[in-house]
Amino acid sequence: MSTTIPGFTYNRVPVADGVSLNAAVSGSGSPIVLLHGFPQTHLMWRHVAADLAVDHTVICPDLRGYGASDKPAETDGSGYAKRTMAADVVALARALGHDRFALAGHDRGALVAFRAGLDHPGTITHLACLDVLPTLDMWDVMHGVTAAVGFHLYLMAQPPGLPEQLIAAAPDAFFGHFLDLWTNDPSAIPAGIRTAYLDACRAAVPSIVADYRASAGIDVTHDRTDRDAGNRLRMPVAVLQQDWGAALGFDAAALWSAWAPDLRHATVTCGHFMAEEDPAAVAKTLRELVATR
Repeated sequence: MSTTIPGFTYNRVPVADGVSLNAAVSGSGSPIVLLHGFPQTHLMWRHVAADLAVDHTVICPDLRGYGASDKPAETDGSGYAKRTMAADVVALARALGHDRFALAGHDRGALVAFRAGLDHPGTITHLACLDVLPTLDMWDVMHGVTAAVGFHLYLMAQPPGLPEQLIAAAPDAFFGHFLDLWTNDPSAIPAGIRTAYLDACRAAVPSIVADYRASAGIDVTHDRTDRDAGNRLRMPVAVLQQDWGAALGFDAAALWSAWAPDLRHATVTCGHFMAEEDPAAVAKTLRELVATR
């Protein structure tokens, strides 16, 4: 199975000092950038990207620290801040000729997209976030025994050393656990794609942990500063989520509404990897979002 998206051209684009992103690009028309989640690469968008490329310019990068993009060592705690990763995405789009673009992210990519929307409101025209809560809200709803579902968040929040050692000792078991647990339809991630994901993650343990560690540190600081200042997302926002609230006891739409006054929120019946399990529904949501003015 190909580890590229058929019909897409691949570029390595410098976005910061010593950091280039691997990006797949195809189509023409108004630009949409698609950001992948964990434990995946840009390949998670293969179906949605091909659909959208019929009438949009579609850009699918591997995030800093993931896939075939560069994986700089973390030095000061900010290298994998969502603010830094969002700046990468803006620089990538600009290098490809797009000063304004729609942005959609899944999981970790959705947190990068969320930060891009707050930091670059004049650049992000439309924003879609798939199956996450904003970082502050995520930590707030994780309490008691229900927090066990997010054990990996707490593991990778620990100081450098032990998390990397534990995960590197059995990377396929660790990353494969989430591919199995979070998928309602296993056929949505065929063997070749699963292998590509595991190969990519196995080669990126320190940077993946650094990404998660940032969400227990500097990302919290940045988000709290924005919340305290009353900063909100100014563009039309769409959110697709599983019905986590029913299990964990929160109102997801209300939490998102506090950040996004112009919100379209919907729950889905597929699993976490919705762009692979129900790509037609995801593409439809994105088309309807970018059609709004």
